[in-house]
Amino acid sequence: MLGLSRFSRLAASLVLAAPLAGSTAARAQDGGGGGAGGPRREPLVAPPVPVSPASRSATDGDKDEPRTTVPSRPSGDGNLAGVATDVFSEEWWGRARPIVELHGYLRTRGELFHNFSLGRHDTPLGSDHNLWRQPLDNSYTDKSGQDHPVNLCGGATDRCQDKSQASANMRFRINPELHISDNLRILAQIDALDNLVLGSTPDSYAMMPASTGYASAGTSGYYPLGFFSSSQGAPTAGVNSTRNSVEVKRAWGEYQSPIGMVRFGRMPTHWGLGMVANAGNGIDSDYQTNDDRIQVITGIKSLDLLFGASWDFVSSGPTSATAWDVYGGQPYNTANLANVDQWSAFIARRAPPEMQKLALSRGELVINGGIYAQYRRQLLDVPSGQTPLTFSSIGVNNGLERRGARAFIPDVWLQVLWKKFRFEAEFAAMYGDIEKTPWSSDSSNPISIRMYGLTTQTEFRAVEDRLRLQFGFGWASGDPWVAALNPSQLQQPLNGTGAISTFRFHPDYRVDLIFFRHILNRIQGAYYFRPSVDYDFMRSSNGQKLGGGAAIIWSRASEFIQTPGHKRDLGVELDAQIYYQAKDGSLNDDPSKIGGFYAMLQYGVFFPMGGLSYLPSETANTNVTDWSTSAAQTVRLFLGIAY
Repeated sequence: MLGLSRFSRLAASLVLAAPLAGSTAARAQDGGGGGAGGPRREPLVAPPVPVSPASRSATDGDKDEPRTTVPSRPSGDGNLAGVATDVFSEEWWGRARPIVELHGYLRTRGELFHNFSLGRHDTPLGSDHNLWRQPLDNSYTDKSGQDHPVNLCGGATDRCQDKSQASANMRFRINPELHISDNLRILAQIDALDNLVLGSTPDSYAMMPASTGYASAGTSGYYPLGFFSSSQGAPTAGVNSTRNSVEVKRAWGEYQSPIGMVRFGRMPTHWGLGMVANAGNGIDSDYQTNDDRIQVITGIKSLDLLFGASWDFVSSGPTSATAWDVYGGQPYNTANLANVDQWSAFIARRAPPEMQKLALSRGELVINGGIYAQYRRQLLDVPSGQTPLTFSSIGVNNGLERRGARAFIPDVWLQVLWKKFRFEAEFAAMYGDIEKTPWSSDSSNPISIRMYGLTTQTEFRAVEDRLRLQFGFGWASGDPWVAALNPSQLQQPLNGTGAISTFRFHPDYRVDLIFFRHILNRIQGAYYFRPSVDYDFMRSSNGQKLGGGAAIIWSRASEFIQTPGHKRDLGVELDAQIYYQAKDGSLNDDPSKIGGFYAMLQYGVFFPMGGLSYLPSETANTNVTDWSTSAAQTVRLFLGIAY
């Protein structure tokens, strides 16, 4: 039977491993459902017990002074308890009041992307091997020999040359926690100005809905051009942005029963190192795993074992929602067989932080780990290329088509700790099949799904934990019959057959600043080696610190045919950073979190190798004189406040 303890809070968080190593910002917050602030802090003083007028003595008269004693109640040893601070269980449950905690952060990031196209001559409309779109103000010649000039930087024939893209963005995140009682709470995540590009909503700009997307709403006589803008407006979908200024990302409830935790709503999920399920709670995160689910978690405290199972709502398919539903009403599912049904379960062992710290101080070996498994299926679906909101039920089979997809997704996590040494690994697979795809309609010959991914992190701490030496490795399976690393038509096989095999890490699992983070958007169809070092030059007990770090990332393709140049070596990246944290943060008592003011300056350079070059047949075009690739660079300035 689980008590209301830190063990149950650990179960509720569903974060069963340390945050990502290799990036200081990635260790900013815990990945659990409890928000950036971690476990709630209990009140130091018990709430006062109200006294009814009937309980006042005759000697009190009509005085307004509060009574300083409480009626006597039997104590556990048979004596009377009459201390004013005593609160009996029935009084607490009857008089509990919600307690609100707020956690989150404000961040601003300035970034410079230079030559992220790697000097390649890709076509503007894209192809399988397009990695990064050319800046709109850059003149270039594509690999077919067609020229794309921008003759606006001087005379009629003066070409604009600009391989850099610079911008800044911001986010204000609020993670409210409404603690109704010790065993009941509601949690949420609200983002304001989420990744808003600074300067993107000037008062000289407005749009309106059109038959195909949006059209200009004209200009104001006071601000006819962007040059005359005098202010920024709040982002409003359909007016000056495609998104609103405030978005609710998550909202879920947790009830701690005598036998376990019940969770329901839209909630974060994080498992292991975050290779597949990643809560994205880091102060520098951009992506996250949110699940609509009903979940039950229990365990055996004496063995530090956790068990959990959930019913997940991955995709409901078409619903009855219409434009008129903004005035109220309850939309409902109109095709149950088009649902993507999913059931999840996990079993894990993780020692409580205090016991783990004690065991490590004694030189004992600590082993944590577990398995997280999902089963997913779908029978019918809306046609490929449509969404439930654009779905038309007119036609054969009411517009639906057979999908016949099912998959089993196991994810194993292991953590080994000894003194100042940490080794951590996560392995996941997706094993299943799908009957009908955009390129195959023969349900008697389904397409197999065979995806595999592995990541490891090794870390050694020294010099009072100021020095952190790390080595990371990751591998994502590729497709030997697909000529692309990035997604293209659901990775359509070259010959129409073969399994879907390109594994993709969660995009918030980051190991670099340029190639995997931006150019490929995530680790997919490739493997990498990443040695790194971080050192805190200055660190005090109040959380203030100044440090820096560097990393080298060598990336290679799992299947050479998926690269533009049909070679495995993709490139080598060098990253460096310096960071500073002030001493006045509310989270500074926990070295694993970022608290208060935090600043970071990062630089990265990526050198492309043969896998990102061209095939001999492509370089035959004589209109292009230079077929070499060139290095990409980035500079990032991060300013944030975590609370």
